[in-house]
Amino acid sequence: MAAALAAKIDGEIISADSRQIYRNMDIGTGKDISEYFVDNQQINYHLIDIAEAGYKYNLYEYQRDFLFALEKIEQNGKFPILCGGTGLYIEAALKGYRMIDVPINENLRKSLENKSLDELREILSKYKKLHNTTDTETVKRAIRAIEIADYYDINPPENDKPYPKLNPLIIGLQIDREKRREKITNRLKKRLNEGMINEVQQLLDSGLSPDDLIYYGLEYKFITNYLIGNLTFDEMFAQLEIAIHQFAKRQMTWFRGMEKRGFTIHWLDALLPMEEKIEKVSKLIKN
Repeated sequence: MAAALAAKIDGEIISADSRQIYRNMDIGTGKDISEYFVDNQQINYHLIDIAEAGYKYNLYEYQRDFLFALEKIEQNGKFPILCGGTGLYIEAALKGYRMIDVPINENLRKSLENKSLDELREILSKYKKLHNTTDTETVKRAIRAIEIADYYDINPPENDKPYPKLNPLIIGLQIDREKRREKITNRLKKRLNEGMINEVQQLLDSGLSPDDLIYYGLEYKFITNYLIGNLTFDEMFAQLEIAIHQFAKRQMTWFRGMEKRGFTIHWLDALLPMEEKIEKVSKLIKN
């Protein structure tokens, strides 16, 4: 839909997906690059394929790169369209939280390394500035979230640099829970048929360790565990399917939280014909 909208209003897309930034992680992150070609028109996109797989890209870097992309799009005289499902990235970009480049805290990591994921999430929930819970799907990511929250408690961000004042129109696609589950399951089967397992194997063959890939969660976590013999194929599929459903539920919880934090989200029926959705958004833009 973002690509179709960009074609309609002469826009360019900024990705707000925390995993599509990595090169050679294509099927598992759902880049669907072919969809950026609409009516014989190539839609320009930003913040996809900007880091090597294995790198631990962070929120500080995303906010910085978002501003670079925004400036470039505006210089091109185009309309910026931020699109993606990583709630914290979206909110940080739109609200302009002042980010700090948080260093590694080895002592804190050591104190947390033997705790379960549920225990880590409980620790994280006690911090005043909550990290995005959709980003705590693995132990490593949860520990990093605590590391960031702990650092921010001691070193609050400085507000000496002005952040561009944005006036965003926010569009959300609403879909029935059962239909969403059906679409997720069908998409998972499609990605497996398109070579997602081979993609993960190639990443392992390129020198990335299993832990490097498990860090990225969801498809990369469960398929890696299948490839190294920790899960059967059926176990991998069943557990991954459940994990994606749970992730989608947490995404919606985050977006509802954004509304409570003062963002206005205009919800559209995801199953409307594309032309009707684009027309509704075009009217909202004019208003």
